[in-house]
Amino acid sequence: MKRGFYTIMSAQFFSSLADNALFVAAVELLKSGGAPEWQRAALVPMFALFYVVLAPFVGAFADAMPKGKVMFISNAIKVVGCLMMLFGGHPLIAYAVVGLGAAAYSPAKYGILTELLPVSQLVKANGWIEGLTIASIILGILLGGQLVGHAVASHLLAMDLPVFDTGIDTAPEAAISILIAVYGLAAWFNTRIPHTGVAMRPIPSNPLALVPDFFSCNTRLWRDKLGQISLSTTTLFWGVSGNLRYIILAWSAAALGYSTTQASALTGVVALGTAVGAVVASMRMRLDMATSVMPLGIAMGLLVVLMNFISNVWVAAPFLILLGALGGFLVVPMNALLQHRGHNLMGAGRSIAVQNFNEQACILALGAFYTMSTGFGLSAFGAITAFGLLVASVMWLIQRWHASNLVRHKDEVDHLLEIARHDNAHG
Repeated sequence: MKRGFYTIMSAQFFSSLADNALFVAAVELLKSGGAPEWQRAALVPMFALFYVVLAPFVGAFADAMPKGKVMFISNAIKVVGCLMMLFGGHPLIAYAVVGLGAAAYSPAKYGILTELLPVSQLVKANGWIEGLTIASIILGILLGGQLVGHAVASHLLAMDLPVFDTGIDTAPEAAISILIAVYGLAAWFNTRIPHTGVAMRPIPSNPLALVPDFFSCNTRLWRDKLGQISLSTTTLFWGVSGNLRYIILAWSAAALGYSTTQASALTGVVALGTAVGAVVASMRMRLDMATSVMPLGIAMGLLVVLMNFISNVWVAAPFLILLGALGGFLVVPMNALLQHRGHNLMGAGRSIAVQNFNEQACILALGAFYTMSTGFGLSAFGAITAFGLLVASVMWLIQRWHASNLVRHKDEVDHLLEIARHDNAHG
């Protein structure tokens, strides 16, 4: 790997670490403030909101300047969201601002991989990026859980600055103040990311002109016989995974009687399994083999349903590791294939923005469904059953779709797979 790749990994690790710790802190902030259950569930779709609303613009923004600079600006926006939480802003609105920063960050984070590396290293690079991201999820969720727990929070709250009154009086507020420093560290790494030499694509003088261009790119990727399969798979995976992060917190409380700090540790167990699956996939899978992992998605959906029958943590932990591993092995090659097709069809930043739009729209829709269901009294067990059956059935339909393409569009699919086998087809 080129040296700049490791700087990108470091920047991504600390930014993702803070994102996931902030989620736990925001849940506890709402909980300690007496907010209803539906508001805590609404954190997930609120984070996804700007991914969907600004999708036509963030890809072009990422392609218009060096991606390290884009990532720096994005982390600064996340800090603004944290400050809003600390100084009286509603946690849902403030968390949406953090989501705005994340929406701008993502096209640059993934888009720079296709600028920096050849096709043959994309699966490996995605494996390491996803593995490191999952590691940051594990540590971030654990960090957030510990920061809002009494043992650590009591020490943080005992620290006072001379003369200046910070107004930080609760454990979640103390946690958020620490996470601002973590975002600052990520921003420093952003300044060390090298310029790849790829020509910038200026934003049109009329930004609204990007809207039809974006939806043209979206249509182009959905019509591509490999792009449509990888996009539908990753859209479903992230739509469900994004919401499972909160659902597992709710399930842990209902099935095991866990507090936020304890439940955050169990949520990290899923991420641990995903990291293992991601790294194994990066070592064993090639780009042209990506579509062979679809049966794992069906198995993953069925395993989610089986969570309802677990009430012992010694069974839950290895079960959740297995569940995460299947997801990690599924998403890494599919992500790489999607990036490859998107880069060839429309450019790195725009393709990642299209991917984010579809995936976050799925998170938003499923999150809104779960939030409304919670408001109407649906239990965590019912939500888990619905999500699991949805994953298994839709993954089966996607598998059938690809099988149909192999028959009806055999020459086109064979040509695209041949492109995926050669570095000189990149770009």
